[in-house]
Amino acid sequence: MKYMEKSIEELHELLVSGQVTSDELVKESLKRSHEVQEKCNAFVTILDDAKGMKVTDNLLSGIPYGVKDNYSTKDILSTGSSNTLKDYVPFFNATAVEKLDAAGAVKVNKTAMDEFGMGGTGTTAHTGIQRNPWDITRMCAGSSSGSAAAVAAGVYPYALGSDTGDSIRKPAAYCGIVGYKPTYGMISRYGLFAFASSLDHCGVLTRSVRDAAIVVDQMKGLDINDMTSWDSSKIKLLEACNGNVQGMKVCYIKEICDKSKYTEKETLEHLDNFFAALENLKKLGVTVDEVSVDEVLLKAQPSVYVVLSCAEATSNMSNLTGIVFGPRGEGDNYRDMMKDHRTKGFSPLIKRRFVIGSYVLQKENQEKYFKNAQRVRRLLVDRWKEIFVDYDAVILPVGSGPAKHLDSDLDMVEQNASFLEEHLQIGNFGGFPSITIPDGFVSNLPVGINITGNCYEDEKVLNLAYALESTMTYKGQIAKEVK
Repeated sequence: MKYMEKSIEELHELLVSGQVTSDELVKESLKRSHEVQEKCNAFVTILDDAKGMKVTDNLLSGIPYGVKDNYSTKDILSTGSSNTLKDYVPFFNATAVEKLDAAGAVKVNKTAMDEFGMGGTGTTAHTGIQRNPWDITRMCAGSSSGSAAAVAAGVYPYALGSDTGDSIRKPAAYCGIVGYKPTYGMISRYGLFAFASSLDHCGVLTRSVRDAAIVVDQMKGLDINDMTSWDSSKIKLLEACNGNVQGMKVCYIKEICDKSKYTEKETLEHLDNFFAALENLKKLGVTVDEVSVDEVLLKAQPSVYVVLSCAEATSNMSNLTGIVFGPRGEGDNYRDMMKDHRTKGFSPLIKRRFVIGSYVLQKENQEKYFKNAQRVRRLLVDRWKEIFVDYDAVILPVGSGPAKHLDSDLDMVEQNASFLEEHLQIGNFGGFPSITIPDGFVSNLPVGINITGNCYEDEKVLNLAYALESTMTYKGQIAKEVK
C-alpha cells in the first residue's frame, strides 16, 4: 500500500489504529524521496537517518513532511538553494519547523527551490532544475518548486513553502495540488531566510484543503521573535471547513478574465475550466459577480513587484558576504573576499535583481521608482479592500495555462497574459490570505484556481476553497509521470 498518497487524517487513523507505524511511513517516504529525486531533482538534502515519532492525539504526529530549503533547520543543511550558503548548517529551527517538531511530525528532506526564492521557474537552484512530476519536460514554477513536486509525486502529504509573489500558489497550480499562504503574520517568519520582508509569507503545499488547514493550524500563532506575527488563536481553520457557503458572495476581475484578450488555445481552455468552476459555486448558493479594475493599475503591478522585491532583497541580503557564514571568498583584504564570494556565489538572476534594487534605492532614484512603486502598491491594495467590502473573496484562474516546457523561453508570455500570470502578487502586496486549488486539466496537465480574501478572514477563504474542491472531479491525485 502506498501510504504517502493518503491524507493527513487518513494516515492519523491508520497510525492510531495500529495498521501502520510511524517508522514504516518514514521508510516509505524516504524510498519515495530517492525515486522522485532521480526524475524531478526535488531535494537539496534527503535525511536518510530520519526516524518515526510517537503517535499522539495530534493529527501530524508520526507523519513525514518536507521543508523548503529557506527554512532554518537545526543541525541540517539549509542553503536557500544558493552557492553562497552551500555549506551552512544552522544552530536553530525556524519557528514554523519548531512547531511541527513539537507536534511530532517527521522531517524527511529539504526541498529545492529557486535561489533564495527569487524566481518563478524552479530552474535557478544551485543543485539544478526541478522538474514537474506530471511531465518532467515541464517546469514546476517557483520558488517552492521542490515542495510542490514532492507533494504531487506522493512523497508525503505536505511540505512547507514560502510565498513572496506567488511562490506557493503557482507551483501548486502547475503540479495539481493545493497551495495556501495565510494572512501575513499568521505564521511566524522567524528562521525563514528573508527575501522581501514586507511580502514574504510562510505557507504550505498539500493535496487537499483540509490538510492545508491542519498544518497551518499547527504552525500559526504569535511569536516574540517576529514582530509582524499576531495572535491567531481564535482562528480555527479545520473547524471552518464545513462546506456551508450558502449566501456568500465572490467576484472575478473582468480585465483579467476577459476571453477576448487572449488567443492561445491553452489559455482559452483554462478560462473555460475557470468559468465552469464558477458555475459550481453558484450551485452551492454562492453569488458570483464580475468586477472591474482599472487596467492602468493592473499593467503597473508587475513593475511594482520588481521594484519593491528587488529593493528589499538587496537590503536583506547585504549580510551574505562570506565573512560571517558561507564559503570564504579569495582576496588580500575583506573587501576583495566579499566581492569574490558574492561574484561566485550568486547566480546571474540574483545579481540582476541586486543591481535593480541598488539602483531604485539610490537617493536620486528613490522618488521616481521606489516611492512611486509604494504608492501604486497602496492603490492596488486599497482597490482590493474596496472589493472586500462587498465580496467575501476574489476568485481568479492561476497563470495563463499549464506548466511551460523547460526548453521554452520561460520569461515570455502572450501579450496581455501578464494579467493572468502576475495577479497573485497582489495577495502579497496586501498580506491577504490566498489559496490555490486544482481546477482540472488542460493538455493533460493540471491547472489551478485561486481564492483570495481580506486579511484575517482565512476561515472564510478556506471554507470557500473546501466547498469548491468538493465539486471538483480532480482532487488528491498523484502525478502520473512518477507514479
